[in-house]
Amino acid sequence: MIHIYTGNGKGKTTAALGLCLRAAGAGKTVFFCQFLKGRGTSESAFLKKMAGVRVEQFGRSRFITGKPSAGDIRSAERGLRRAGKAVLGGKFAMVVLDEVNQAFELGLLDVEELLSILRRAPEDVEIVLTGRNAPAALIKKADLVSEVREVKHYFRKGVKARKGIEY
Repeated sequence: MIHIYTGNGKGKTTAALGLCLRAAGAGKTVFFCQFLKGRGTSESAFLKKMAGVRVEQFGRSRFITGKPSAGDIRSAERGLRRAGKAVLGGKFAMVVLDEVNQAFELGLLDVEELLSILRRAPEDVEIVLTGRNAPAALIKKADLVSEVREVKHYFRKGVKARKGIEY
C-alpha cells in the first residue's frame, strides 16, 4: 500500500514515525529516508537505535530558502535513488520518504521518477510519503491519503521549533 500524509498541519512526519514504530515492533524492516533534513533530528537519533530500522538523510544542514542550490538538488536526487533501491531491493517491508512531497514542490525532484519506482514496487512493501502539497499524480496513485489541516498552531504566537517536539 502507498500512504500519503500531506497538508499544512503539524503531524505528517509524526504519523509516519508511528507506522515505523508499529512495523518495527512487529519485526518488520524499515527504511526511513528523510529529504530536506541533513542535521540531527530527535527522531533520527532514536530510530538509529531501533533494530531493523535504517535511517538516511538527504538534505543539508539548513533550510532551503529561495531557489535551491545545485547541492540541494544533488542531495535530493541521491535520496530518491537510494529510496528506489530500498523499495525494489527486497530488504525492507516499509519505506518512508519523509518530506518527499516538499522536495517536489521545491523543484528538487521530478514526480515521474518516483511514480516509476511506485509502479514497479513489490506488493509486500508498504510505502509512506510525507510532506505538504502532495502532487496530484501521487495522490491518484496512493491507496491512503490523509490531509493534516492546521486549525491552530503555537508558531503563530512566536513559539520557535523545540527539540523533541518539532525536531
